[in-house]
Amino acid sequence: MDKTALIAKAEKLQALIDADETLILPNVWDVASARVVVDAGYPVIATSSAGVAWSLGYPDGEVITRDDMLFIVRRIAECVDVPVTADMEAGYDEAPEAVAETVIATLGAGAVGANIEDSSSQAAGHPMLDYDLSVARIRAGKAASDAAGVPFVINARTDVFYGGGNEKSLDEAIRRGNAYLEEGAGCVFVPFVRDREIMEKLVAGIDGPVNVLANPAAPKLDDLRDIGIARVSIGGLFSLMVYTHVRDACAELADTGELAWGKDNILHPDMNKLMG
Repeated sequence: MDKTALIAKAEKLQALIDADETLILPNVWDVASARVVVDAGYPVIATSSAGVAWSLGYPDGEVITRDDMLFIVRRIAECVDVPVTADMEAGYDEAPEAVAETVIATLGAGAVGANIEDSSSQAAGHPMLDYDLSVARIRAGKAASDAAGVPFVINARTDVFYGGGNEKSLDEAIRRGNAYLEEGAGCVFVPFVRDREIMEKLVAGIDGPVNVLANPAAPKLDDLRDIGIARVSIGGLFSLMVYTHVRDACAELADTGELAWGKDNILHPDMNKLMG
């Protein structure tokens, strides 16, 4: 993809995040799911690192290699016309230089944004990375994209609420979020929060757009809009839904031999047309 196209898509992604209307991102894990989401009218494709990992036979948690993750990101970016933002986990190494390399590699795959986490999935308990190191990682990623001449959108994810958080989590999320924005992040992602009051305090305390995860236990989308959440993603929910339906269909086949679960599927010719 040429540089002019990448710049235009990166600018569009940031503009949609900054707009008054909340940006809803139904995360995908392959080209087919991306095409379905675009066909439904969504203006941005966001990948699910969990969904991609599961589809390639890895557990979630940065077990997959960066190259394998980017293989799927590249295929998706090649097959849709909208901006693509990729979940690149924690950057595939803790060093700031690794984050810079991941940003450039993600750009090379045709995506114009990426989630970058500030915790370690490689250690027990998902510990937070050092504050100064975490800030340096965002700085390095942004400097790399600036040097490439593309306004790449870093969705700086802070995991302080992982496992439920504690009484200090809100202040730390705000502290880290504002530091990441100062280093050039385009949005701050605070997953694992389900309480409306905490979300309201995050929006009030973070001087920039906030991304949260939507799930059945969190406030509804209308409530998230009212709170002022800028960006809402669903993580691996779509892929989990698909795998759940496959599991349930297997049970029905074994139990009754019925195929009722196939009645309302997308038709084969329609799927072919979507992929054409």
